[in-house]
Amino acid sequence: MTYPELLARLIPARRFGVVLGLERMRAILGRLGDPERRLGAIVHVGGTNGKGSTVAMIAALAAATGRRVATYTSPHLSCLRERITIDGEMISETAIVEAASRVHAAGGDDLTFFEQMTAIAMVAIAHQGSDVTVLEVGLGGRLDATNVVDPAVAVVTGVAHDHQAVLGDSLAQIAAEKAGIWKPGRPAIIGASGLAAAVPVLVDAARAAGASITVIDEAAVAAVPRLGLPGAHQRRNAAAAIAAVTALGVPVIAAALAQVRHPGRFEVIGALAQSPGQATAVPPGVPYVILDGAHNPHGAAALAAAVRERGDQPVLVVAASADKDVAGIAAALAPVVVAVIATRYQQDRAMEPAQLAAVFAHARAAAGAGDLAVTAAPDLRSAVAAAASFGRPILIAGSLFLIGEARTWLLGAPTDPMLVTDPPAR
Repeated sequence: MTYPELLARLIPARRFGVVLGLERMRAILGRLGDPERRLGAIVHVGGTNGKGSTVAMIAALAAATGRRVATYTSPHLSCLRERITIDGEMISETAIVEAASRVHAAGGDDLTFFEQMTAIAMVAIAHQGSDVTVLEVGLGGRLDATNVVDPAVAVVTGVAHDHQAVLGDSLAQIAAEKAGIWKPGRPAIIGASGLAAAVPVLVDAARAAGASITVIDEAAVAAVPRLGLPGAHQRRNAAAAIAAVTALGVPVIAAALAQVRHPGRFEVIGALAQSPGQATAVPPGVPYVILDGAHNPHGAAALAAAVRERGDQPVLVVAASADKDVAGIAAALAPVVVAVIATRYQQDRAMEPAQLAAVFAHARAAAGAGDLAVTAAPDLRSAVAAAASFGRPILIAGSLFLIGEARTWLLGAPTDPMLVTDPPAR
């Protein structure tokens, strides 16, 4: 099997959609020799927002002490191999193909896309070896495919409204699903990156599970050292990361946090002149571009706060999935930008630009902030060209799929020869 052949084999798995449950995962991992038991000390990270950033910070803190660290995250931005890293590097094509071949031989074709990827990651990491493995929950927690592990530490960064059709309509229902990763006798880190009303549910669930509880409070957030990731929300994520590595018994080397970068999360691309690794197709005259994958109202609110904190006043280029709370995203972002160019990413799930533009125009009016220049563009490149005419910073946000396209175009990021993505959760 070649890497392109692996991508082609994974595409049909999308037909299964998102199927929550652990039986299939336990069965195939058993046939594979239980690789989930050979991942070193596992940190399991769930939550509505901030999971990826928290994973990145935990990995950096653990690696700074000389430990070999692996991560498994989702979704990817432009290359499937982003999901699995060893010592900060994407897994090689050879290594992921070898792991995928083993999963295929064990009956992997009967699994969902995410189940296959999770099994592949566990096989690959177990084979390469790690002292610490940081696993990001895909969806929910209790019945997520990653929840077959016995983690040394579990983290829920916070809970807000997202994926209600799958996880439940109420915040309490969603929090209960997220809390499904707590394990008896293991540390449970309850982060401050969600809604405060969810914290008591997470605490009660941790007590019921017999976990030892740490709740991140304002004092813990205030004690966070200098970060490489901007925004107050990242300080909350960092506090959870510090608590997680402390629970592992890993010394906290604060300088490691200043070096953390997380692609597509308030990622600032400098002056858009030609520079190493940067494409030249972007029009000149734009000071910089910010890429952020905020794709739900709570994430958009954190992004808006970071924009205000920096005083950017950018032009927003936005795309969103039609199944998201687009009105909530617009309500958060419309007041902090000077204009909006609504567009779409190149998949069927994207909301049409004209419809998205109407949502943003309504959000600005509803906020009582006056008229907002809102236009529509058919694709990312034409949207950026329109945004560049303002001569202001450009913020690209609303969908991780859009961010993946932007990183491919603007930064020459590694990009798969064919698009393979998670199916929508319905």
